[in-house]
Parts: sequence; C-alpha cells; structure tokens
Amino acid sequence: MKVLLVGSGGREHALAWRLSRCEGLEELHAAPGNPGIAALGHCHPMRAEDGEALLALARSLEIDLAVIGPEAPLVAGVADELRHAGVAVFGPGAAAARIEGSKAFAKDVMRAAGVPTAEPMTMARPPCVVKVDGLAAGKGVFVCRTQAELDAGLRAAASFRGPLVIEELLEGEELSVFALSDGTDVVPLPEARDYSRVGDGDTGPNTGGMGSYTPVHDAPDPRDLVDAIHKPVIEELARRGAPFVGCLYAGLMLTANGPRVLEFNCRFGDPETQAILARVDGDFLGALHAAASGDLGRVSLPFAEVAAVTVVLAAGSYPERGDSGTPIEGLDAPDALVFQAGTAVHGGRLVTNGGRILDVTATGPSVADARERAYAAVERISFAGMRFRSDIAAGVEAVSA
Repeated sequence: MKVLLVGSGGREHALAWRLSRCEGLEELHAAPGNPGIAALGHCHPMRAEDGEALLALARSLEIDLAVIGPEAPLVAGVADELRHAGVAVFGPGAAAARIEGSKAFAKDVMRAAGVPTAEPMTMARPPCVVKVDGLAAGKGVFVCRTQAELDAGLRAAASFRGPLVIEELLEGEELSVFALSDGTDVVPLPEARDYSRVGDGDTGPNTGGMGSYTPVHDAPDPRDLVDAIHKPVIEELARRGAPFVGCLYAGLMLTANGPRVLEFNCRFGDPETQAILARVDGDFLGALHAAASGDLGRVSLPFAEVAAVTVVLAAGSYPERGDSGTPIEGLDAPDALVFQAGTAVHGGRLVTNGGRILDVTATGPSVADARERAYAAVERISFAGMRFRSDIAAGVEAVSA
C-alpha cells in the first residue's frame, strides 16, 4: 500500500515510524515531512493545508491511503478535497472536524448526544475556564482560579480571533482517550496522560504538550470510555450528516462524579501519540485503511503489555517563541525513540526549527522503567537553550504495564 502522510511534527514522525513497521506498506510519502520522516520515506515540500497540491501529489504517486495528521488542514477541508477526488483518506471532513474547530459546536454535539461535559457559564467569574472557540495550537485554554488569573486569561485569549467559551472549572486527573472511527464503528486505542503546562509541577502557561505516559492504571478501561463517550458523539455527528472518519480524541477530566469531557480533537494527540503507538499491536496500517474504507467493524488492535513515556524537548523560550538554526547533538540514544518535531537540516547538520523540537520516547515493563530510559536518553541530547520538564510520569514509579 502506498501511503501519503500529511504533516511535519513529532506526531507525524511517530505515525511514520509505526506505519513503516507494517508489512502492508509499499511506499511511504510525507508532505511536507521532516528530517526524521525522511529517513523512513520520501518527503515532498508542500504545505499541509494546500489541498490542490496534495491531490496532485496523491494522483501522481497513485496513493492508496492519505493520513492527515494536524488539525488545521482537517478543519480547512483538505480531507474533503482528497476524498471527493477518489482518494481514500484517514481524517474527518470539515463538517466533522468542527468538533475541534469550534468548542461551541462540540458543546452542542455533546448535549445532543448526552455526553457529560463541563457546564457553560453565562459570565466569567472565578473559578472558571476560558477557552478560545477556534483552533489555538493547544494554547487557547486558560484555567482561572482567581480574579487576577481571570483578568490575565481574558487578556491572553483576546489575542486569538473569534469568540470565547466560558465554563465551570472541573477538578480531577486528566486523561486522553483516542478511538479510530469509520463513521459508524470504533476501535479504542490505549489511554494516556499528558502534561500541558510548560513547567514542573504543572506551572506556567499551557503548551501543545510537554510529555505523556501510558498506561494510566488509575483510569477506567478505555474500551468502556469509548463506548460511553466516543460512540454517542460519532452517532450524533452521523445523524447531522457529518460522519467522522479518523481519530477522535477525547480530553477527559476524571472527577468525583465520573468522567467529563474537557474537549474533543479531530486527530491524534501530540505528544500522546508518541507513547501510545509504542503500545499498539496488530496491523495499524490495515486499521487506518479500514476506517477510511468504512470497514472498521471487523478490526481490533491489541495493546502490548508494556509502558511508554514521552519527554518533549523544547526551545528555551517556548511557548512564547521557538528557535531555529541551533545545532542538535546526541540523537543516537540506544534505548529510546527520538521523534523529530521541530527540526531542519542546514549544511548537513540537524538543527532546531520550531517550539517543540524533539519527543524522546522509551518503553519498559513498567512506567518507572520507561521513565528511567526516556530521561537517560534526554541526558544524551543537547542543543543550546534546551528545556524540558523533569517530572513527566513522576509519582507512578510502582505502576507496571
């Protein structure tokens, strides 16, 4: 099977790595890809949002399956453009991708589907959560426990375009749960816990994600969560004429009153995917193709009995600014996978080219073992200004897979 992977980040590198291990893969192409993906397939320099160019590329390469990684091209309707031209696509059309593209739309879908979520508030007062309605690259959510935090959150949110959503502040542990969907049937993937704030102890501003781990043993079975949360939402989207074909990602809060949905995303999460794919067994490529073909009902993907931990290495000024052109050293970690998220090659050397630069992922028989191996690999890597959290998966040392 010839596959076109759309995107250029660490999530896409992880997808490329997992797809490259599938027996059914004949050729792997990426647009635009990155230097890490280039080691696994062929990269083509074009924008992920350029549906016309992607369609021309897919036709010229006789692509059997397009896999769209990032949310922006999905919300923009790139999957529709490819699908309407006869290309099999793993990724929702624009109508279904609104589940991420508009938080107000997602709230309406959840109400209709009977899925529990945070209650909306008619006015902003602490404690509350302020959310940018549209896409914000993981940086549009502001948790406000005090009036000062609310004032700062409203100022920060005003820098994004579009309306705001104000809702109650839920307390508990967060959980990420993914499911593959063909518009009707669903296949759950392993659960993960991610770390969205930039600093140790969950301090500082929200980011696109600073690390993750799986499994999460204090969490409900992901199969049960998918039945209760993902399936009703997918059924409601289908009822509205917007079948969801792709990966539906639910960000949950495990409250004292049960799981509540914080948000839905229309694609694989980043950096949870990097850890989760280390645990996915079976024919992953076949499952994505089955979802794109409306034939997921007979597919199952077992979870490997291992743990995985991902640590994100970011630029020194992230999330305010990224970095470019700084040489990177030490990627030859023997006991870890190093997925490239924001890199480039200049003068034959690998250099920084973004905010989140690398995603270091390691596996082991327990979360503690995986964590130790991941941080051992982190210590081998260096670039000027490198920052990372030192507490990813801390406190779960006794957890085994």
